[in-house]
Amino acid sequence: MPRRPPLALVLLGAVFLAGCAGQQPAAAPVTPSAPIGSAQSSVSPSSSASAIPDPAAVGANELGVVPVLMYHQLKPHPRDVYDITPAQFRAELNRLATEGYVPVTAAAYATGRMDIPAGKHPVVLTFDDSTRSQLTLDSADQPVAGTAVAILQEVAVAHPGFTATATFYVNRDPFAEPGGRRSLGWLHDHGYEIGNHTIDHVPLRNLPAAQVRNQLAADAAMITRAVPGVTVDTMALPLGMRPKDHRLMMAGEAGGTAYRNVAAFLVGAGPAPSPYSRLFDPTGVPRLRSQGRTGQDARFASSLTLDRLAATPSLRYTSDGDPATIAFPKAEQARLSPARAAAARPY
Repeated sequence: MPRRPPLALVLLGAVFLAGCAGQQPAAAPVTPSAPIGSAQSSVSPSSSASAIPDPAAVGANELGVVPVLMYHQLKPHPRDVYDITPAQFRAELNRLATEGYVPVTAAAYATGRMDIPAGKHPVVLTFDDSTRSQLTLDSADQPVAGTAVAILQEVAVAHPGFTATATFYVNRDPFAEPGGRRSLGWLHDHGYEIGNHTIDHVPLRNLPAAQVRNQLAADAAMITRAVPGVTVDTMALPLGMRPKDHRLMMAGEAGGTAYRNVAAFLVGAGPAPSPYSRLFDPTGVPRLRSQGRTGQDARFASSLTLDRLAATPSLRYTSDGDPATIAFPKAEQARLSPARAAAARPY
């Protein structure tokens, strides 16, 4: 059988690393620490292997693409292409739940630690800029109705198995709270990931190396002061702009704080490759802007890609139900990263 072109190319013609920052250059892959299938992995085989279905029976393809959705503000009357209404957000979540998607954090995706039921598909929900429309807590420490977290929690209750989790990329004074202790503590306590978006939301492309390190270290320090013991594992690039030296965004130190990211997320646009694929590049993970089928740059919108994945289900990541293995049709073997060979389960 002839080799098919890369999954992202099948879907969109190319993975456009574009958005408000323009196209981004390719970068050399960085291997995340302790991947599944490696000698250092902490993921153990399932304790009930007999309960795991035949991968062929559920159409497992853990080399398929994963939608990583990008949100900013929820507004009643959006004026910016990056913002949506609360009703649009709820509708997209309901669609994802109905089509068998299960939210996972950005770190779980990037490290390949996605433990979801057989036949289900991972989706990564990411929020940039830590605005009050994403999370505002009332006097009883509950998310205010109409905020993104409140809507996500409601959809999770209405659709059992649709996990209420997401990754929030935060800046200074997250959610308009100086220091962020209450809001970030709430997110951490309720199973959400907190990620680095630089302390001042500045594009990193033209900054000197020392300033890149300062921006990332200061944000990591702010987060860990607010939530002692938390680890900051991923980052989203302001305006999608990577520094000239990509290594600076993955690890560094400034002001007595060290930071290390297993993945950096772009502004857009296109579905992300499986973390087990040869195409996976942790220094530039593409995201899909949450948007309908019309309007500015609709070709990069989440709705269009979700439509295409629904029309061709074999292209999307479908779980085999066993977090210790990577199941896929034998015809997909060439897509597997050699670093993941020990966990491969072709059928």
